[in-house]
Amino acid sequence: MIRKLWPYTRGCRRWIALGVICSGSEAVFELLLPLVMADIVGTGIPAGDTNYILTRGCLMVVMALVSMALGVSAAFLSSQAGQGFGANLRQAQYDHIQEYSFRNIEKFSTASLVTRLTNDCNMLQMSLMMSMRLLVRAPVMLVSALVLAVSISLKLSRVFLIALPLLLVMILLVIRRVSPLFSVFQERTDGVNLVVQENLSAIRVVKSFVREDYEEKKFQERNDALRQISEKAFGFVVINMPLMMLITYGTIIAVMWYGTPLVQAGELDVALLSTFFTYITQVLMSLMMVSMIMMMLTRSVACGKRIVEVLEEEPDIRDTGSGLQVRDGSVDFDHVFFKYNPEAGAWNLQDIDLHIPSGATVGVLGATGSAKSTLVQLIPRLYEASEGTVRVGGRPVGDYSLENLRNACAMVLQKNTLFSGTIRENLLWGDENASDQELEAACEAACAMEFIRRMPAGLDTDLGQGGVNVSGGQKQRLCIARAILKKPRVLILDDSTSAVDTATDAKIRAAFRSQLPDTTKIIIAQRVVSIMDADLIVVMDDGRIAETGTHRELMEKSEIYRDVYQSQQEGAEIHG
Repeated sequence: MIRKLWPYTRGCRRWIALGVICSGSEAVFELLLPLVMADIVGTGIPAGDTNYILTRGCLMVVMALVSMALGVSAAFLSSQAGQGFGANLRQAQYDHIQEYSFRNIEKFSTASLVTRLTNDCNMLQMSLMMSMRLLVRAPVMLVSALVLAVSISLKLSRVFLIALPLLLVMILLVIRRVSPLFSVFQERTDGVNLVVQENLSAIRVVKSFVREDYEEKKFQERNDALRQISEKAFGFVVINMPLMMLITYGTIIAVMWYGTPLVQAGELDVALLSTFFTYITQVLMSLMMVSMIMMMLTRSVACGKRIVEVLEEEPDIRDTGSGLQVRDGSVDFDHVFFKYNPEAGAWNLQDIDLHIPSGATVGVLGATGSAKSTLVQLIPRLYEASEGTVRVGGRPVGDYSLENLRNACAMVLQKNTLFSGTIRENLLWGDENASDQELEAACEAACAMEFIRRMPAGLDTDLGQGGVNVSGGQKQRLCIARAILKKPRVLILDDSTSAVDTATDAKIRAAFRSQLPDTTKIIIAQRVVSIMDADLIVVMDDGRIAETGTHRELMEKSEIYRDVYQSQQEGAEIHG
């Protein structure tokens, strides 16, 4: 785990090195202080040498100040190193997630990825900070105090032969029990975050279906499961402390029991016995600190494994293309097969063979689940074809870099997404250098200016989180305007006018013909009226192309298309 995560300490390794030195030095100074005190008690006070006592007292003050300075420096350096390490780890995960294909992202739940980027990273950076302080300080104090205790009295030091093995065995047993529990703890944290995320993102659905009680019950179940595993895991950690204190005080009593006869016999000075007690406490407290940091590291290992899973996940789609630019908007499917799950038996797309000339308007129609969206998502390589070849501009999509290919393709998905910020900021995703005139022209084409003009700040109106300040139809039109600004070779509308009326839909399609004559327009629609004037209509059925042709041709030869058209016409007549 250390080997895998060490590269992410870049930029803060000097802080780690300096922090380790400061922590170790602080421990040494703390250990030397009792010796100076013993010297004052054993030599200066019996002799009544005031000058000697003052000199040694001043030395203790200087040593205490140096120790304090080292402690403050170690705390500052460990904080710098921990925060830098955490920032690097979060950035590395986030950057790597950006390289994921849809299939990679679907492997992890969104809630789990959020937990790994936040909670798990925080745990690791805290572990580094604590390790720099305790994992350095504790061993130095342990070894040094043990050596000094042995130098004071070899006989009394034999108590460590019993106390230390007992403490070590206890630490190992506790770690062995809590290690698997911490892994379950992190998984259940994912579960709680998942419920919260789903509830907040779909709060309108929850309230419209009056499912608050159900959601509360679901959250309570996940929350109780998290509480139970946390009680179990941290229960072992809490039990560890009183057991260690019992051994510590038992050792002190044993030293008092065996040390008193040595003082009475003149074999050991009282001041040295007092110093010996100090070193006993430091030895055992050092072991307690080691046990605490080991508990934290045990949990950190569970968090580290989850982070490494994200970092080592191989992107399903590799950006192996060149700087080749897409020359035109022609799209070809050459006997393409695709399945979401490679291990599944059935194909989601089967033997797709289709040629779309550049600048054409193509409609795609089919029942729900006929793989319409899947078909168009292969064009910008949001998914990779399992078999066959997808070509754009006459070249296989794998020949282009992902940036060049996706810059040439604009896609308005079924789920329209706007980001927190103003209308202008959202539109500039299409072209960050677009002028106000270009923004307004794109909005006019998408029939969005009519409602933007009514807004208090126009293009600078704040949309709120996820575009909550606009309706579904307005959101769709803003997403279409954003795609138009991109001036793409291929424009894909995945049922993106479902929330607008037929008149507005017709205006948008007319704007496409006049303003994007050289752009290939692929329109997935449920309404036949939205695509009946297309140059080519593709009828999908169960992952296959059932028929292709114009509206007139399909009315003559395609039963599926004819049934859909007639049912919609009858529905329109009834509604009228």
